[in-house]
Amino acid sequence: MSALSEFSCESCGSLVQVEAHLRTATCPYCASPAVIERPLSGGRPQPTFVLAFVLPHEAALDAARRWVRRAWFAKEAFRKAKVEALRGIYVPAYLFSAAAHADYSAQIGENYQETYTTTDSKGRTVTRTRTKTEWHTLSGRYAAYVSDVVVTASRGIQNHELEGVEPFDLRALHRYSPRLLSGWIAEEASMAAAECRQLAIDEAMAEVHQRIAKILPGDKQRGLQVSARLEDIDQELLLVPVWVLPVRWGEEQEQVVRVLVNGQSGAVFGKPPRSWVKIIALVVVILGLIIGGWLLAQHL
Repeated sequence: MSALSEFSCESCGSLVQVEAHLRTATCPYCASPAVIERPLSGGRPQPTFVLAFVLPHEAALDAARRWVRRAWFAKEAFRKAKVEALRGIYVPAYLFSAAAHADYSAQIGENYQETYTTTDSKGRTVTRTRTKTEWHTLSGRYAAYVSDVVVTASRGIQNHELEGVEPFDLRALHRYSPRLLSGWIAEEASMAAAECRQLAIDEAMAEVHQRIAKILPGDKQRGLQVSARLEDIDQELLLVPVWVLPVRWGEEQEQVVRVLVNGQSGAVFGKPPRSWVKIIALVVVILGLIIGGWLLAQHL
């Protein structure tokens, strides 16, 4: 395997590895050009696992093109932009797991039917039913293992972007070996482990809250309060496969929208520029239909 060199993108802050003989490169995250002058930096953690690319380049490119063309409420200049510069990148991320212990309390609602009599518009007595809710306080304890939480370790790819193309199939994990990266771009972890750990803890806590909400009995619930702690925390650095496409659009190609494609599943994520003209036109049409239907009903 050829030696690697590293450059730091001054636009988005990502640290990208390329073959050592290259002296110029284009950042795959924001399409900014860079001159490689810095040697490979030491002191960063070594990946423990790698998830290999499964989705081939052409399939990923087709998925990205369909996503761009079908962004119906995006600006037309974006929908007509060239979709070509797709690059496969091994993005650094942390795989997090922990044992969760939580105390919770909530108001649980049980529905029941109540029968009552009333008078209709013609003065007749009628019997009707209505649904009412009886509320009770419930508290308890919950314990479970929270695993497979993946958070970004890249300054170039934000955590919500990585979440947008999740999940990854972690059953396909390989132990890290440099030969698995041969022919691919791989980014070094540019976020501190402690910072990533906090992102993972926040996700794990949110998952515990969602799990408890799902197991509560009753027909309704409100005021769920959860106090949780995590123990036996494990955090391993891995590289996940992501196809990255910086879509340049606009008259001078000065605007950039980053599109990500999961290198396993083909899931696509991006934030296309909204066309408020299209959105307002749709709202006007919907309001027109509603008003037209109401006027028609008045004349029947």
